[in-house]
Amino acid sequence: METKRIVEALLFAADRPMTVKQLQNVFPELERPDSGEIQAAIEAIIEDYRQRPVGLCLVASGYRFQVREEMAPWVSRLFAEKPPKYSRALLETIAIIAYRQPVTRGDIEDIRGVSVSSNMLRTLLEREWIKVVAHKETPGRPALYGTTRQFLDYFNLASLSELPTLQEIQEIQEIQEFEPASINTIQSDQEQSENQAEEEQADAPVAASIE
Repeated sequence: METKRIVEALLFAADRPMTVKQLQNVFPELERPDSGEIQAAIEAIIEDYRQRPVGLCLVASGYRFQVREEMAPWVSRLFAEKPPKYSRALLETIAIIAYRQPVTRGDIEDIRGVSVSSNMLRTLLEREWIKVVAHKETPGRPALYGTTRQFLDYFNLASLSELPTLQEIQEIQEIQEFEPASINTIQSDQEQSENQAEEEQADAPVAASIE
């Protein structure tokens, strides 16, 4: 049987992302294709699905089929449970860990300027978005936290290098801050034009009576 068809079936049926090595190990030893053949099959499958509403994507833990982002609003209607909403504090904490790892709880608190609750770290640990990677060689030996593959998988990232740079984030924030100001300026200009038109209309009868 063609390797490509087997690989496609395995990835479609798998309940988790799979690496080239994991796919290779499914084959009987005497019939096992080399990693190059597996990778070629994956690339061909990616191309086959390029114009479809689902695609084969690479995340940190391997390859997996998933719905295209633009289809998500439709697919979400199938599920009664709404996706979880995360607090700003939690998102700030995971962002600090992702960009500054490995970091201690104290490091996070120094950057945020507020204390970090134990419940928040517990939530991130239970979700397997972070893990203890080591302990800092200081009094008390505080835990050093880093992100996991599950964190990258959740956000559809293959590696930390795919995270937006801090400069890109700052540019987005600047745009968001600029837009309301631009809208206010436009509204102010419109109001000024309307007021000017009203004044001209009010002056018109006076000018006619003088003539």
